[in-house]
Formats: sequence, C-alpha cells, structure tokens
Amino acid sequence: MPHVHKLIDFAVSGFVVNEKKVLLVHHKKLSKWLPLGGHIELNEDPEEAIVREVAEESGIKVKVVGERPKIKSPGTKFLHRPRFLDIADLPEGHKHIHFIYFFKASSNKIRLSEREHSSIKWFTREELGEKDYNIQPSTLYYALQAIKELG
Repeated sequence: MPHVHKLIDFAVSGFVVNEKKVLLVHHKKLSKWLPLGGHIELNEDPEEAIVREVAEESGIKVKVVGERPKIKSPGTKFLHRPRFLDIADLPEGHKHIHFIYFFKASSNKIRLSEREHSSIKWFTREELGEKDYNIQPSTLYYALQAIKELG
C-alpha cells in the first residue's frame, strides 16, 4: 500500500518466535533485515493489519493475544495492547508510527513473499548479533525481547 499521508503513516510490525528463534525478512527496497509488517490500510485496525501482514509475508497464521478490556460496549471494539510503540524515520522525510506485536508460532514452516523481500530467516539470539546481518539497534532490541518473552 502506498503512503496515506505525505509525512507520517501508521504501520504494524510483528516479531514471530518459534523454538527460541525470531523471524525476520530482508526488505528489498530498504535493503535491511526487518520484522514482518507494513502499513495499516484505511479499512483496517492495527490487529487486522498485523495478522494480514504476517500471513502475506510468511504464510504463518497468527492470532493477537494479550491484554484488553473484557467488557462489552456497543460500537466499541477493544484492541489488544501492542507490546511496544515507536516512530521511525524512513527515506525522503517520511515517518512510520509502528504498533509492535509479539507472536508465538506453532510451526517453523514459512514461505518468502518475493514481491517485497529478498530473504526470510529464523534467527537465533546469537545470529541476531552477527555483523554480517547488520541488524539495526531497534530491530535487534525487539527481536531479543521477543525471544526472551516467548522463547
């Protein structure tokens, strides 16, 4: 999906963990390792967006879990709280506000979405720190937290 706004968009990021490994994709356009995710489309909430993005980019079906109110209120859909929020600079002065979610996968079977990514890989804690991968500090932090909490 193209940018909705010239300066800032809402996006989702999903750190999927299986057997003490976290799943990252190598983004073709940005040429770096990132979590699964993307823009929140105009007809979606953040939960719908991250479930869609994870499935599109890896073939993994996830369900958002976590804390949310357990009451009913007509006209209100209560959402699960993301694990983290951040705002990141992108090329050409654009920014993304990320809703960051953690998921535990029941399988390590994945498929690459070749349209956007050149590679997809399950990373161990040790591999995340290898200089050859050049994983940016924010991605490294969230990936290590996801393994710590869900591994």
